[in-house]
Amino acid sequence: MYKRIFVALDDSPSARLALDEAIRIASASGGAITCAYVVEHKQQLVDVDASFADTRDVEPTSAEAVTAVLDGAKATLDASRVPGTVRALDAYGEDIAAVLMRTAAEADADLIVMGTSGRHGLRRLLAGSVAESLLRSADRPVLMVRHNEQVATPPA
Repeated sequence: MYKRIFVALDDSPSARLALDEAIRIASASGGAITCAYVVEHKQQLVDVDASFADTRDVEPTSAEAVTAVLDGAKATLDASRVPGTVRALDAYGEDIAAVLMRTAAEADADLIVMGTSGRHGLRRLLAGSVAESLLRSADRPVLMVRHNEQVATPPA
């Protein structure tokens, strides 16, 4: 059974589903969970005509957003009584999948759990796929938890 489970987090529904699945596995196996959110710093300037435009406000991953995700994950772990830790990591221009793999190795994880949106075609090409990159380079078991964006979530 899996005793050390690593969960890759972001602010997506699929990441929340991945954490829920990791908790189910850890509860059954008596395992512990390490959660990590990798912050990617995108290019800050873009070439617009003959000048440059600052794009810091276009799509930032704010410290507040990261903290909210990590606080939510810690609260979920605490409520489930599964031991675990949460941490934020800075990619510093490195590939996110590589940062996740290195962190999972440092945690000596038996299993990596992460969400995937299930995008395909042009949407995946444009958005990239950290999940696919991690899956291709993984040196340990990986569980992908898919969130289908096309299916409406029923109201609570």
